[in-house]
Amino acid sequence: MKKASIVSIGNEVLSGQTLQTNAAYLSEKLLSIGIPVVSSYTIGDDIDLIVRALNLASSDADVVLTTGGLGPTDDDLTRQAFAKFLGTELQLQNVLLQK
Repeated sequence: MKKASIVSIGNEVLSGQTLQTNAAYLSEKLLSIGIPVVSSYTIGDDIDLIVRALNLASSDADVVLTTGGLGPTDDDLTRQAFAKFLGTELQLQNVLLQK
């Protein structure tokens, strides 16, 4: 049986500014298709914390879902953290920026 882990990212979630509802929603949907959530992490917008949470989550489960941390502000570092976690660099795809 596959197992899942959820990583919720954002200072606004930790501070209580934003109510954390995504993890509960995702847990319910995953369980409805037979994938139990075995762990859930809520962390701030910090590259090293995100990488650490991704390492923990991926050691807990077969499937890792992330939520948050991808807004247009400078403190949203999820892309950079994923690149570090995967041992690669971000690449700008200019063709995707064209209208």
